[in-house]
Amino acid sequence: MNKKTLRKLEPYVWIAPSVILMAVFILVPILSVFQLSMSDVSKAGRIKGFNGIANFTKVLKSSAFGLVLKNTIVWTIAVVVISTVLGFILALILNNNFRGRKIARAIVVFPWATTLVIQASVWNFIINKDYGTLNTLLLKLGLISAPVNWTPTPEAYFAWEIACGIFVTIPFVCFCVLSGLQSIDTTYYEAATVDGANYWQKLFKITLPLVKSSLTVSTVLNIIYVFNSFPIIWTMTKGDPANHTDTLVTYLYKLAFYNGRQGEAAAVSVIGFIILLICASTYMIYTLRKGDDV
Repeated sequence: MNKKTLRKLEPYVWIAPSVILMAVFILVPILSVFQLSMSDVSKAGRIKGFNGIANFTKVLKSSAFGLVLKNTIVWTIAVVVISTVLGFILALILNNNFRGRKIARAIVVFPWATTLVIQASVWNFIINKDYGTLNTLLLKLGLISAPVNWTPTPEAYFAWEIACGIFVTIPFVCFCVLSGLQSIDTTYYEAATVDGANYWQKLFKITLPLVKSSLTVSTVLNIIYVFNSFPIIWTMTKGDPANHTDTLVTYLYKLAFYNGRQGEAAAVSVIGFIILLICASTYMIYTLRKGDDV
């Protein structure tokens, strides 16, 4: 084997370990889930045989699946959209020069650096009717005369879970956008100022187009992370009562480990995978094409 051939093979040798690891820890589990979704699986996890789309049929006919799917869509859209807007605004603020900016940036990181289980537990403590800090604070301020039940319905509890999800997601969006903002050459703004452009014109004509790639990355990753988020909902409600606060991830966990219906759980996982793949791919294609047109 001559040197020219070795040089051609060298890049593949360097990336081979990564490809092997991805195949073992990503591709193989995905294929295993697809196999389980189309198999008759015992409660012990033993595959009895191929059963086609029977698991998918059972899942789709289930009375709980429609509610869980709706919750998942509401959860993902609400958390991703609101956290993206608030994270972008916060990034614009932190991009300015002011005293204590480094401290402010460090504080913003805290919700993201803390584990989701701890965050969800803290939020549960805050909204508790009997000893929650929210009621305690409002009582001391004289804004309420008696403790308020902040979670009177499953929908109210689900709204608090969404609020917790937004809170822990804002820092990620903020720092993704902030990295894009800091890469923008200040001469663009100087030239726009000379031309008489105001703040909003600079924002929509310079800032947004130049941070679009950062926003695309943060949004796609957010869609994936939020859609698959398990700790917040499981810690706060475990999807109760009667699946009213479940998402696909917590629902399939119950199917697999509480009810022993692993084939149906795998089918739910495949459905979620397909939905996520379509949404993320569509968003990326749309934003990249729009960016090329601009």
